[in-house]
Amino acid sequence: MKINEVEALVGITKKNIRFYEDKRLLAPRRNSENGYRDYGEGDVAALQRIKLLRKLGLPIEEIRRMQEGTQTVGDGMRRHLVTLERERQNLEQSVRLCTLLQDCREPLSELDAPRILEEMTALEQSGTTFQNKQKLDVPNPYIAPLAISLLIILFLAGTVWLILWSFSLKPEAAPPLGLMIFLFALPLLVAAGTLLALRQRIQEIRKGEMNDARKY
Repeated sequence: MKINEVEALVGITKKNIRFYEDKRLLAPRRNSENGYRDYGEGDVAALQRIKLLRKLGLPIEEIRRMQEGTQTVGDGMRRHLVTLERERQNLEQSVRLCTLLQDCREPLSELDAPRILEEMTALEQSGTTFQNKQKLDVPNPYIAPLAISLLIILFLAGTVWLILWSFSLKPEAAPPLGLMIFLFALPLLVAAGTLLALRQRIQEIRKGEMNDARKY
């Protein structure tokens, strides 16, 4: 099977599948004729197991130990339950503080943030870990590909304009028609390729690959 078929069958994006290959959780064989990855039923089953464990929150190393047989599923789950219990306690502390604040009738400008932060710091020193949404404050994922594509197209348009301008100054220096067609076709082909790559990247973002990456 090709990676597109595996993606549709298992419900894991190509980006995640390649990530698991990089982490040596998956090792599909290579087609001897073209060198492409050739996924089999065993790879699909392995990905389904990986998907299950990752949905439960198990880290990569735990899954690798299970695959290698150095620990059973039960061993991994017992270790993971300790982590989940710790996270539950952390969440309970967050719920407690949010519950105290829900009855706060004063505006944000009058909130005694230093006092609450001091209490949170004391809890953190005793082992509590609070969620830090600052780590998720990422920029709009569409901005970078759109900006890069725009810069490339503007550069190509400027190149074409420069060629036309130079030929208008010295028409007699214009190259043969075949070369002229090539000079203008090349930037157009690059621009078309850039737009195609932009379209594919936007599709990847819409399919959730950026969000999936946070769940590796």
